[in-house]
Amino acid sequence: MLVLALVALALHGALAGLFYAFSMSVMPGLNAIEPAQAETAMRSINKKILNPWLYIAFLGAPLTALAAGLLADAPAALWFFAAAAVNFAGSFLVTVAINVPMNNAVNAGTMSWKDYSPRWTAWNTLRAIASFAGLVLIGIGLAGL
Repeated sequence: MLVLALVALALHGALAGLFYAFSMSVMPGLNAIEPAQAETAMRSINKKILNPWLYIAFLGAPLTALAAGLLADAPAALWFFAAAAVNFAGSFLVTVAINVPMNNAVNAGTMSWKDYSPRWTAWNTLRAIASFAGLVLIGIGLAGL
């Protein structure tokens, strides 16, 4: 159970770091170049980011937190469940409902960089905050074991 909780902690950290890096460096960097170049670069990123390493963190973070909650005793279990819920709502659902459709639109050329970048970055920052919150919740759960 401890190993599972530590894996959940690491996965939440990886996901939080990914989202944070995009909001604080990748998107500002893309905003500093010509919009057509930024769109081309983002299309490439959107293709390359879909790999097993992303899926391990993206799907693994909420699932390992949930599994740790199922195996832990109270009160630690509640913290793990809270982490899974925060990650699911703030990372998974936001990604599926907002960021991926926007990625698809920029990939298809139906959304301009001017419309895409500020909105995408705002939602991505929410994903980072949710992932960091999940990380903290897992940490609190671990402290209670």
